[in-house]
Amino acid sequence: MDIPGMMARLKKVAEEEKLPFGDRKMTYNSRLAQELSKWAEAKGYGPAYHDAMFRAYFADGRNIAKVPELLLITESLGLDEGEARQILDNRTFKEAVDADWQRSRVQKVSAVPTFFMEGRNLVGAQSYAALENFVQEEMAKGS
Repeated sequence: MDIPGMMARLKKVAEEEKLPFGDRKMTYNSRLAQELSKWAEAKGYGPAYHDAMFRAYFADGRNIAKVPELLLITESLGLDEGEARQILDNRTFKEAVDADWQRSRVQKVSAVPTFFMEGRNLVGAQSYAALENFVQEEMAKGS
């Protein structure tokens, strides 16, 4: 794998889309962040949570594998820290994330993000124009 090349491509796409993207030096396990995202989504905070995690991980280089870091981020969104801690301690959404991972294996996902539509997929960080083109091509096939 060409990690420096992948990071350069991600940074380029982020710049094109005006997304925050720092010079991250480490990769952290996002499993607990994924589990907490299911809870945030159920509370109606999905987009805000995902934006905050993106910024924390990709722009600020924060270690989202650490529970205290996750709690700070969720609390900054107005979500209850005690409830978030309970969700993490009990691994309440473990099975839901396991099911997502199983679906990814069945679909042969090799990178994130991967977008699916009508049997085709678009893999990796893409510009808005590439996503728009992907959708338009699939919509044109249906007409």
